[in-house]
Amino acid sequence: MEEFKIKEKIYDMILYGSPALTQFPKVEKYALAGDIRKSMYRMLMLAVTIEKKYYKKTTLQELDIELDILRHLIRLAADKKLYPNQKPCLPFKKYEYWAKLIDEIGRMIGGYMKSVK
Repeated sequence: MEEFKIKEKIYDMILYGSPALTQFPKVEKYALAGDIRKSMYRMLMLAVTIEKKYYKKTTLQELDIELDILRHLIRLAADKKLYPNQKPCLPFKKYEYWAKLIDEIGRMIGGYMKSVK
């Protein structure tokens, strides 16, 4: 069951990302880090919903949209231009690994969307 694998990958991403969010600077700990955390949790909720639903297409599209939102939030957190006089909220190595996790989940969602259509 592909959707179960998606749920597990999202769970693993949350386990990786949560400690990284605690290292955000104070100015972004509750704003950007909070939005990233909410996005990851929403993805997990959508994955559980997909696993249980009979008609999966719209929920799968919502999951794909939430993944794209998360992708942009992570990218923003790693951007040096966000706070030019400070180091980025997310170090490049962590961003790089997190982006790989997101891409892998995205490929799984894309493959599952094709099988649902």
